[in-house]
Amino acid sequence: MRVADAVGRALAGLGADTVFGVVGSGNFHITNALIAGGARYIAARHEGGAAMMADAWARTAGRVGVLSVHQGPGLTNAMTGITEAAKSRTPLLVLAAEAPGVRSNFYVDVAGLAAAVGAAHVRLNSPGSAVADACGAYQTALTRRTVILALPLDVQAAEYKPAQVCTGPLVHAPAPAAEGVAALAALLQDAERPVFIAGRGARGARAELETVADRYGALLATSAVAKGLFHGNPRNLDVSGGFASPLAAELIRAADLIVAWGCSLNMWTTRHGKLIGPDTTIVQVDDDPGAIGAHRAVHLGVVGDVAATARAVASEWEGEPEYVVKKGSLGLIGSVRWRDVPFTSESDSERIDPRTLSIALDDMLPAERTVVVDSGNFMGYPSMFLSVPDETGFCFTQAFQSVGLGLASAIGAALARPDRLPVAALGDGGALMGITELETLVRLGIPMVVVVYDDEAYGAEVHHFGPEGDPLDTVRFPATDIAAIGRGFGCEGVIVRRVDDLAAVRSWLDGPRSRPLVVDAKITSGHGSWWLEEAFRGH
Repeated sequence: MRVADAVGRALAGLGADTVFGVVGSGNFHITNALIAGGARYIAARHEGGAAMMADAWARTAGRVGVLSVHQGPGLTNAMTGITEAAKSRTPLLVLAAEAPGVRSNFYVDVAGLAAAVGAAHVRLNSPGSAVADACGAYQTALTRRTVILALPLDVQAAEYKPAQVCTGPLVHAPAPAAEGVAALAALLQDAERPVFIAGRGARGARAELETVADRYGALLATSAVAKGLFHGNPRNLDVSGGFASPLAAELIRAADLIVAWGCSLNMWTTRHGKLIGPDTTIVQVDDDPGAIGAHRAVHLGVVGDVAATARAVASEWEGEPEYVVKKGSLGLIGSVRWRDVPFTSESDSERIDPRTLSIALDDMLPAERTVVVDSGNFMGYPSMFLSVPDETGFCFTQAFQSVGLGLASAIGAALARPDRLPVAALGDGGALMGITELETLVRLGIPMVVVVYDDEAYGAEVHHFGPEGDPLDTVRFPATDIAAIGRGFGCEGVIVRRVDDLAAVRSWLDGPRSRPLVVDAKITSGHGSWWLEEAFRGH
């Protein structure tokens, strides 16, 4: 047996059952070995798209995603997506063929690339150790790391003669120290206005966090990437940070204790620190010791798995196991949603206000949906005006803030949750950057709604530099019929300028949904979005 065949089959046996990629000569055999081992292979049209599909699949499925790429340009084409995954702590295993020597035109410093973007690097060291090396890489990915596994061509082609045993995944959630649990419980016991902000590390821990919140009377918020975690809870403030509604921001700012559960408390989540009062006590719980205090000083850091820590803190409760309303704050939350905040529509006969558009879509789309948002000035509107059923219903690839990742991400998320309607929310800039994956979308037969918030510009730059009087020719573009482009790929396509135009979306939703739908929404753009203006003020 070739090493490539042995490694592929071993990874499939560990649970690598869904693989994304673009196949060349260097990853041909290992990809086929994964397939032979029972894995499903999804071919993208570009390695960058394949990387984002694998990243979004892993986020949505809650499992290790797998990406397979050719040596040299196959890996470099995928690096933006890999960077997003690494910065997001996505459990992703990248199978990267490696040229055997520096004289090859295909040679790149794989270890250097991994280090540059914060990914782990593992290499198949020899034919005898190859399977064990690959298993070790998979286990590292299970710890919420992105791992680039270099597959030297000469090692792949060699005969496999096992010298080491491949053991199964052994990953244990770190338990919190007793003194940290006791200290957090004491702070919660004394707090009058506690607020929880749950982040990426809290996904999947809703029940445990709600139990703690019930006992200690905490309001519940999330970072953007964990939106939906507390959907339907009467104490849910939705997203903290630049996306927060005025009432949510007011209640978070009034907290005397903020507990960040698996949340980094970066500048976006805290509005550059403005959401944290001068006398607020801050606690951070994270399974990564290096994450605690990385963005701002905290009064107490607890190293531990979020769910395990929450269970331990709940057990410290000394009162009755019923929720106690503190300071009457529960009664204020009814109008916390952005769609309930009054606004004057800026729609006209040619363009639709993005708030009006998003609210209409929220009412129209089925509740069981997966919303995936690209980057740009527009992104607050779908993020905050489109509701999602839970945290796996929202995919927000913004750790690297790259434009153009949304469409491919939506494909990966859709494959992870085929029971939900996938909705890709893109700007026109990002849509045109990633447009090649429309072919993948059509080929796979995914009934997706692709909504393009089309302002014919890189809107963030227009609204950043325009007020200063700078020329904007480099960031404005002629009108483009993105609906027609979608039809060219085999999608249905519709242009939306007014609410009445959304009747075509309703017709598509009514069935049979045999082809994806591209909605080219011509939106108003008289000023920057509220979150972008907030960010500019923060800078």
